[in-house]
Amino acid sequence: MERIKCVLSYDGTNFSGFQIQPNGRTVQGEFEQALAKIHKGEVIRIQASGRTDAGVHAYGQVIHFDSELEVSTYGWSQALNTSLPDDIVVIEVEKVEQSFHARYNVAKKEYRYFLSNEKKANVFRRNYTYHYPFPIDLEKIIEGTKYLVGTHDFTSFCSTKTDKEDKIRTIYEIEVYKESDEIVFRFVGDGFLYNMVRIIVGTLLKLGQGKLSPCDIETILQSKNRKLSGKTAPGHGLYLWKVWYE
Repeated sequence: MERIKCVLSYDGTNFSGFQIQPNGRTVQGEFEQALAKIHKGEVIRIQASGRTDAGVHAYGQVIHFDSELEVSTYGWSQALNTSLPDDIVVIEVEKVEQSFHARYNVAKKEYRYFLSNEKKANVFRRNYTYHYPFPIDLEKIIEGTKYLVGTHDFTSFCSTKTDKEDKIRTIYEIEVYKESDEIVFRFVGDGFLYNMVRIIVGTLLKLGQGKLSPCDIETILQSKNRKLSGKTAPGHGLYLWKVWYE
């Protein structure tokens, strides 16, 4: 029995999310169907670094599975990419120790959020970047991010549907910068709660519009009250970018 680690990229546009569900097309569902095809109908379950929601993309999602087949890493890459639909691509395959776990061994993750601040929407990017045609003060947004870096209770910045009791997380880095005609929000942390990145982005946009001041971010954090933070930014601008392991 070998444990196989894969790094995936996928276009989340036509998925109901990563995790398998009874009524909806999912990344996990498609990947496990591909594995069943390779294993002549045998059910092979995968474990992922985390779940992504409907419409959310991945540049570097990580999964693992166990198989009794003796296949080279190149062979796995070829077999999987031949069996998977066009909106999922395996970009890296590695054979790892049985102690490796795609979810439990995560050391940190990087998410990026892409936003178009142009007046007219780019029809070719409509599924991959959030069109936000309003004036925003980028310097104020950058100033506000400083209050979010570090270890905090992020209750104010996660969905009320979050099922985890422990809402303390550490954000190591936040960058906000312009790249061509888009604004990129880059977050690196030890883990992220349900909708956490999207709620932070929505709150920072509220700040950029002058509806909050940078120091209000600290007040919102300390309040542990979701009602004080901004709207949840749409999923299609979000990408799971990279996962690091211990």
